[in-house]
Amino acid sequence: MKVLIINMARSTDRLAFQTAQMQALGMDWERIEAVTPDTLTPPADDPVWTRWQRPLRVTEMALMASHWAAWERVLTLNAPCLILEDDAVLASDLPDFLSRIAARDDIDHLSLETRGRKKMVGRILHAPGIRRLVQDRTGSAAYVLLPSGARKLLLRTRRQPAPSDAAISGTYALRSYQADPALSVQLDFCEYYDLPCPMPAPSTIDAVKKPPNATLAQRRRRIMAQIVMGLRMIAHLPVARRAHVRPAQHWPGIMLK
Repeated sequence: MKVLIINMARSTDRLAFQTAQMQALGMDWERIEAVTPDTLTPPADDPVWTRWQRPLRVTEMALMASHWAAWERVLTLNAPCLILEDDAVLASDLPDFLSRIAARDDIDHLSLETRGRKKMVGRILHAPGIRRLVQDRTGSAAYVLLPSGARKLLLRTRRQPAPSDAAISGTYALRSYQADPALSVQLDFCEYYDLPCPMPAPSTIDAVKKPPNATLAQRRRRIMAQIVMGLRMIAHLPVARRAHVRPAQHWPGIMLK
């Protein structure tokens, strides 16, 4: 399975880490040039960026646009791809896992990561190491996306951009699943899970101040989204539960020299 790594040109240290990680795991990969606030299209003052539940940082806009580029690449390749942000740390079991799921056609999106928050997942396994993902809340750093999922995400989020993790978790048309145990954590959560951290992980999103308060229309959207999310979780209680997805046990421990 092809790996698409979103990386900014100036983040050479993260690219070096990902290069070492790909070599250690024997994975076929290519780099996706990350969008920056300077290269953002549509520009930050375009009204399309005001259609979510709160004002977006320009760095959130740029990350959303970077994922758009990765989703377009999935469509071009017309094949499942593993999409990574360049701070994703991967478990040793990942290549075998990907080889097992590569031919599946009953999945649009498969989250590989865990980030310290409960997810609503299926009570029973859908397949070995895979549970239905009913509701996620955070994380867009490591996921498998099929062309069917890319089309659904692009259709929804081109009309209403959002932070990339919210865009994915809020696209309920996706047939979403979760790797269990999780096969990726972000650099800033390595310590949380007692994993060796290969390198520092300052947030590029938080480097920009929060924008002004939400408009009345944005507040209304947020209230409606919370109601829909709550009703969705209640409806799935017979077949799903909120649970922490623990990380896998084996990690290659790639360290930069």
